[in-house]
Amino acid sequence: MNSKPMKKILIVDDEQSILKSLSYALKAEGVQVLTCDEIEQAEEALETARFDLVITDIRMSGVTGIEGLELLTYIRDRYHTEVIVMTGFGTEEIEAEAFRRGALHYFRKPVDMCELLRKVAEIGIPVRKSFLN
Repeated sequence: MNSKPMKKILIVDDEQSILKSLSYALKAEGVQVLTCDEIEQAEEALETARFDLVITDIRMSGVTGIEGLELLTYIRDRYHTEVIVMTGFGTEEIEAEAFRRGALHYFRKPVDMCELLRKVAEIGIPVRKSFLN
């Protein structure tokens, strides 16, 4: 019997293809993955469950274009959860701001899946070795 607690990852992105590909890559034995395509859904999920990691896009379909940074601040102020941010529209200023707000790592899209999985493994979340080439 496996006595290790289940690790939980929350992925937040408004692109369904990103949610599906990251979810597929991150599902491993002992890992539960939840996806949300809106910030409000993510905030609700965070209220009801403890996550070991949140991976969020910075630019969602909102007005400001930095919803993911706002979610990062929300998480860091309330929870003991690691946060990885990603964006297809990044600048050096946004990257610096993400780290200032407490991001574990910053990825530009398209995300290097092997590097993402290495970062996930570094914080103690199991990953499928077949993806780490």
